[in-house]
Amino acid sequence: MKLPRLFQPSKSQGVKSEKQALAYLQGQGLSLVCQNYYCRFGEIDLIMLDQETLVFIEVRYRKNSEFGGALASITKRKQGKIIKTAKHYLTQFESEPYCRFDAIAIDQQSTIPEWIQNAFLE
Repeated sequence: MKLPRLFQPSKSQGVKSEKQALAYLQGQGLSLVCQNYYCRFGEIDLIMLDQETLVFIEVRYRKNSEFGGALASITKRKQGKIIKTAKHYLTQFESEPYCRFDAIAIDQQSTIPEWIQNAFLE
């Protein structure tokens, strides 16, 4: 089934934003572990390593900062879904590595993504 044209630009903008965030974070020294990890609890955009720390990253794009912008769109409910998804991902490890949750905010006006480390805690 083909999605209506109305939804396609948003999806492609999301893919562009994730690529932009990935390139930015790799430039900051992080290495990609997994992209778009899905399970029954939700999805994590990027899972990366920052030295010895496993980082779960939510990428958010907003055209403008009305209604609080990209970071404000990561609600407590969304955080809970990301945390549950991360816990599911961690079941594959014998011993749980040190982890953190970061966010990358991208908007149409900025040229550099806004990277918030420890954006929310479990």
